[in-house]
Amino acid sequence: MYYFSALTEAPLCAGSVVYIVGGANSAGQAAIYFAESAARVIMLIRGSSPAAEMSAYLIEQIEANPRIEVRLDTEIAAAAGNTHLERLTLHTRSTGALEEVPATWLFAFIGADPATTWLGPAFARDAKGYLLTGPDIATVVGDSSPWPLPRPPLHLETTVPGVFAAGDVRAFTGHRVAAAVGEGSMAVMLVHKYLHD
Repeated sequence: MYYFSALTEAPLCAGSVVYIVGGANSAGQAAIYFAESAARVIMLIRGSSPAAEMSAYLIEQIEANPRIEVRLDTEIAAAAGNTHLERLTLHTRSTGALEEVPATWLFAFIGADPATTWLGPAFARDAKGYLLTGPDIATVVGDSSPWPLPRPPLHLETTVPGVFAAGDVRAFTGHRVAAAVGEGSMAVMLVHKYLHD
């Protein structure tokens, strides 16, 4: 089981059945990608429709791809195997029905929680635990802003001056690899600005 998919996994799955758990954009993009080489891709979505969290263009591409099957109202009740994944037990939520299927590839795209609690209380976060940075600090907390300096925070700067955050740990991000890489590069430039000011 994988909690991500990279270019290295797709060739390993060629000609196989691939299960993808999730109903948002990352799951849809993975399904499209794996369908290029897998015999079949089966998306398991807990909800009644992917439309709540998936972009319309992805839904259209998935519906048009004969190698992709979408199973709504379905979740995994169990996974089993000896030295590797061999089977899944699928649970239909509305009926309670269980179905055991052979499986060797499972990729989970079910979201993530930011691991920011170790940073301590000096770092302001939103309600979900994502770090507030730059202008978002004032926007979210308003008059009770925890920003300690008279100057405004730099764009990726946290509520601890000189500490910057980039990527998925930040509030209001697009949760994309390309965005995280760009923000990482920008954070390096902002550190230099901070050190020289």
